[in-house]
Amino acid sequence: MPALHQEQFLRSPLRAGEPVRYWQLGDIQSKRYDVADAPMQGEMDPFFFLTKHKNFIPHEYPCRTSFAAEHRDRRPIVLEVAAPSRWWLPFKSPRVDLSGFWFRPTHIASRAVTNLDAAAAGTARLRLGTCGGAVLHVNGEEAGWMAPYTRNLEAKAEFEIRLRAGINSIAIYFDDLAERDVRFFFQLDYLSGPQVEVAVSTPIDGGLAAQLEAVLEGLRFDKTAYLGGDVTILFPAGLPCAVDIRVDVEGAASSLDFHVPEGAASLNLGPSTRQPADFRHFGITFSTFGFVASRTLGVEICHVERQGTAPRTLLGRVDEALSEVAEFAAPDTVRALARLAIGKGGAETDAMIAAKLPAIEDCHDCADFALVPLLWARAVWGADIDPDLRTRIDRAILGYRYWMDEPGNDVQWYFSENHALLFHTAAYLAGSLLPDATFRRSQRQGREQAKVGAERVRDWLMHFETWEMAEFNSAPYFPIDLKGLTTLAALAPDADIRARAAKGVMRLAEIVARSAHHGMITGAQGRSYEHTLAAGRSLELSAIARLLWGKGWYGHHVHVLPLLAVLIRDHGMIVPETLGAIADWQSRGAQEWTFAQGANRFASLYHYKTHDYALASAAHYRWNAWGYQETVLHLRLGTRPEAAIWINHPGEIIQFGAARPSYWGGSGTLPRVHQYRGLAILDFSLHADQPDFTHAWFPRAAFDTARVVGNIAVAGSGDGLVLLKGSADFEIAADGPSAEAEIRLPGRKAQWIVRVSDTATEGGIDGLERFAALEIATGANDSFIVDDPDYGRVVFHNDGIVEAEGRSLDPAQWTIAGEARILAVNGA
Repeated sequence: MPALHQEQFLRSPLRAGEPVRYWQLGDIQSKRYDVADAPMQGEMDPFFFLTKHKNFIPHEYPCRTSFAAEHRDRRPIVLEVAAPSRWWLPFKSPRVDLSGFWFRPTHIASRAVTNLDAAAAGTARLRLGTCGGAVLHVNGEEAGWMAPYTRNLEAKAEFEIRLRAGINSIAIYFDDLAERDVRFFFQLDYLSGPQVEVAVSTPIDGGLAAQLEAVLEGLRFDKTAYLGGDVTILFPAGLPCAVDIRVDVEGAASSLDFHVPEGAASLNLGPSTRQPADFRHFGITFSTFGFVASRTLGVEICHVERQGTAPRTLLGRVDEALSEVAEFAAPDTVRALARLAIGKGGAETDAMIAAKLPAIEDCHDCADFALVPLLWARAVWGADIDPDLRTRIDRAILGYRYWMDEPGNDVQWYFSENHALLFHTAAYLAGSLLPDATFRRSQRQGREQAKVGAERVRDWLMHFETWEMAEFNSAPYFPIDLKGLTTLAALAPDADIRARAAKGVMRLAEIVARSAHHGMITGAQGRSYEHTLAAGRSLELSAIARLLWGKGWYGHHVHVLPLLAVLIRDHGMIVPETLGAIADWQSRGAQEWTFAQGANRFASLYHYKTHDYALASAAHYRWNAWGYQETVLHLRLGTRPEAAIWINHPGEIIQFGAARPSYWGGSGTLPRVHQYRGLAILDFSLHADQPDFTHAWFPRAAFDTARVVGNIAVAGSGDGLVLLKGSADFEIAADGPSAEAEIRLPGRKAQWIVRVSDTATEGGIDGLERFAALEIATGANDSFIVDDPDYGRVVFHNDGIVEAEGRSLDPAQWTIAGEARILAVNGA
C-alpha cells in the first residue's frame, strides 16, 4: 500500500466531548458458544419490557452465566478477526453499531480502526462505552480494556492516552455474547486533549470519499410504499464517480448487482412485483477502487393489482386466503400447512418443511413459531407428507425443548406471553400426537408431556382471560397469540381448552375491530417496530381483516392467516358480522373506545374514530420513563392505509437499525400523553443520553394535501384532516431515508398538539387554521389545560383524568372488557 498522504484520508473535525464517528471495520466473526444443557428457573413475565433501568432486561440464560464467569471483568480474549475491509460512515450516529439478531448463543467479535490527527503532542482523555468487551490500542500499544459483558446494558470507562503530533492510529477490538437480539456497538468519545481531527485512511481521495458519503447519506426510495411500478432509489446528487452497487434484499436468495456510471442520480431495481410483498430492508453497498461503504433503507411493497378485490363471501375469502398463502407466502411451515389444506402436498411442500426443520432441531429462537403450524400439519395431513420426512419431523418433535425447566442451551425467548403460549401449545399437542414416545429433554412419556402442556395452557388462558395482552394492542403480536389460540381451538383434545381458545380468538378479533380504521389497526401499541408501523397493506393484520371483513391486502410473511382460514372452514368458527361494521366504520357518529390491557391493567388505552379519521393513545402510561418499543400515539386519515402519523422520541439515530426502541419503533423517553376525542397533547422531557429531538412520521405522498410552516403542520387525506403544532419550529427531512415523510421538533423539552377533524366540519384543510392558536397552559397540580374551539376547556390532570364537556374520563377505571360509546362527531 502506498504511503499515506493527506488526500488519502476521509477527515472530520473533532471537538472535545464529541464521539469519534469514522472507522474502518472488519466483518463480524461468529463462533457458536455452547455450554452443557441445563434447565432454567423462571416463568412467563408479562412485565419484561417495562424496563426499570434504561432498557435492561434482567433475565439471564445459562450461556450468559457461563460466559460471564469466564469473561466478565477480565481482559477480553482477543479472537482472530477479519482485517478491516469496509468503512463505517456514521450518518450522524455517535456510535459504531453492528447490532442484530442471532438465533443461538454466539460469541461475536470485530475490529475497528481509525486515526486521530493531532496538531500537537499531548495527553488526551477518551471515554469508551459498550455492552460487551473491548480492548483499546493507540499507536500499536494497548491503552486499556473493559469487560462488563452485561446483556444489552451499556457501561463506560475512561482512558488517558498519549498522542504524538500528527497521525495517531486508534484500534478497538470489541466482542460480546449474542443471545438473540444483541446491542453490539461501541462509542468512543474524545473528552479532552490536543486539537485533533478524525482522519480515517481510504484507498481513494478523501474528498471523493466524502462525496460518496454524502450520496449514501441522502439515499431514499422515490416512494414510501410501492403498490406497483418500479422500485427506484434516488441519489441526492449525481454520483461523483462510477460505482459498483450491491443491493441485498432482506429475505431474498441472492443480491442485485449493478455498475452505475458517474453522474447517475438514481438506481432502478426493477418492478416491485419481483419483490416480496412486505416491509423490506434493502442493504445498499457502494464499492469503488477498494472503498466499500453501506447503508440500509426500508420500504413497503404490496402487490395490490394482482390481489384485486376480496370475494364477497366469507367462505370465498377463506379459499382465497389459503390459495394466496399456498402460492405466494414465504416458504415456511405456515405456507406448507396452507398447501396441505388445499391438497397441494408433494415434493415442493415437503421441501418447505425440511428447510425449517434445522431451526426446530437446534432449538433456535422463534422455532416455536414454526413448530406449532408444523404440528397441525403433521397431525391432520401427516399421510400427505413423505414418510422419511415424517419420521424426521417426529424425531424433531421428541428432541425439542418445550419450556425453560427442560435442559437445554438455547436462547429461545420464554418470557413473553406470545412465546409462552406457543411453547405450551406445542407441548400439549406434541404429547397428544406421540403419547407413547419419550420426549428426550423432559424424559416424559408423550401423554405426560401433554398433561403438563395442558395445565400450562389452562394457566395461560386464565391469565389471558383476566388481563389479556401484555404486549398491548400490538400489531406484530396479535398474529402470534392468534396462532396459538387458533391451533388450540381446532386441535386441543380437551373440549374446555377448545372452547376457551375459540373465545380468545374472537376476543382478539373484537379488539382489532375496535382499534381499526377501515380495517387497519390504528392505536397505541405495547411493542412496535419500524417495519410494522410503516407497513400498512402488507401487515398480517391487513390480511386478517381481508379474510374476516373483506377489507385488506396480503403480505409475504404470515403467522396465522391460513390457520384461521382452516379454523373457519373445517372447525365451525363463526365470525360475528357485527365486527365487520366496527372495523370498517361507516357510521355518521364517532366511536370512543376505552379499555385496559396487561397484568394489573398497566396499560389504559383510548381510541376515537369516525368515518374520516382515527386517533388513539396510551393514557397515563409510564410518563418520562425509558421506553422500550411502545408507540403511545397513532392516527390515520381517510381510507388510504398509508395516511398514518405517529409521534415518538427515537431510541437511536440510525434509521432501520436493530435497537429497541429504534428510530421509529418505540420511544427512547416516553412522553406524557393525554387525549380527549380528536385532541391530543404530548409532553417530552428527554433523558440526557438520548437523541435531542422528537419527530412525527408525516408521509406527504400519502396525503392529498399537506404543508409545514413554522411550528404548524397540516395534512388531509380523503375527508380526514389533521393539524400538528410544536413548541418550536419544525424541521423537515429533505433527504435521506425519511425525506418528505418526517418532521422533527428539536429540543430535550418539547410539546406537541394534535387535532384531527374532517372536511364536513372545516370545509377543507384551510379550515384547520382555527386550531393554530391552540396552546397548552399549566394549571393547578401540574395539570395541562387546552381551550378547544369545539370541546371547550379541556383539563388534563396529572393523574390521567380528563375533564371536558361536562364529562370526566379516568383511565384508572377502565376495564379489560372495555366500553365503547357512540358520540356525535361534534359535541357530546
